[in-house]
Amino acid sequence: MTPIKNDLFIRALLKQPVERTPVWMMRQAGRYLPEYREVRSKAGSFMQLCMNPELACEVTLQPLDRFNFDAAILFSDILTIPDAMGLGLSFAEGEGPQFARPVRTAADVTKLPVPDPEAELRYVIDAVRLIKANLQGRVPLIGFSGSPWTLATYMVEGKSSKSFQKVKSMMFEQPLLMHQMLDKLAQSVAAYLNAQIAAGADAVMVFDTWGGMLSHDDYLEFSLGYAQQVRQLLNTDRDGRQIPTILFTKGGGLWLEAMADTGYDALGLDWQTDIGSARARVGDKVALQGNMDPITLYAQPEVIREKVAKVLHGFGQGSGHVFNLGHGVLPDINPEHVKAMVDAVRELSPQYHSQA
Repeated sequence: MTPIKNDLFIRALLKQPVERTPVWMMRQAGRYLPEYREVRSKAGSFMQLCMNPELACEVTLQPLDRFNFDAAILFSDILTIPDAMGLGLSFAEGEGPQFARPVRTAADVTKLPVPDPEAELRYVIDAVRLIKANLQGRVPLIGFSGSPWTLATYMVEGKSSKSFQKVKSMMFEQPLLMHQMLDKLAQSVAAYLNAQIAAGADAVMVFDTWGGMLSHDDYLEFSLGYAQQVRQLLNTDRDGRQIPTILFTKGGGLWLEAMADTGYDALGLDWQTDIGSARARVGDKVALQGNMDPITLYAQPEVIREKVAKVLHGFGQGSGHVFNLGHGVLPDINPEHVKAMVDAVRELSPQYHSQA
């Protein structure tokens, strides 16, 4: 196995001493970069880009060539699993993802397969292998999946939603059916992430984008419970090296203590959660990732620097912090503002790691 030259990200996730706070950015390979838009145009469509390992590798590496990020993240989409289940995923311009065959009945749930990552999702696993080979140990590679609950919301609604009426109705009126679906999704997510780990991913992240729209009890039962099941099924020892795991629930600040008990090594924080308070609440159980407001990147570089300083100060001294936005970077952000953020983290964070 090729050793990782810059392993700050891995060490921070495992709460080991670091010289400075590592930084990467959700959606760092994407539409805000002109070089990404050029490759996307060449691919023909978003899904064709995702399904071409060579092009997925190219856009994964683009932000590393432009910025000093401390990790690469696989270029893919959270909806690859439901697509591999045969639901007919497409992306309509300006409307987001849509499924031709949404899951609405017991018969629909029963016939859902658990995809074989090396068959139906081979293009993703091949991309992981190719990216890992091209990185040559430069920085760690993050693999990822959507959470079972988040995948279920799209599968039942058939597209993006504001009210989540259909998926919540199934949850309330047919809870056993919803549990059956979520259990199948948890098995699928775990198999998918385990395949990414076997192919070379150095860390894996579960994106629970829509857990935060649930009530307290429903979140614990239908979202967090299945994220925990995924964690229990993960093989996180590869050749004697621990593969760190990250759980991110957008809007999940209410449940940090419960999230910290699920076995993940780190929790992602959205920008609405105070990082200092979060650290006090979870103690030494987990590392924290985040959590600057993505809109900050519209501001001038001096303002970005101030906001970076505030997040770093909020976390305070010691390891266990990975700097990130509180959600994905927006598509019309000036890349120079991203550089200002990265430069500020690299310049300002060493003072918080004097013991390293």
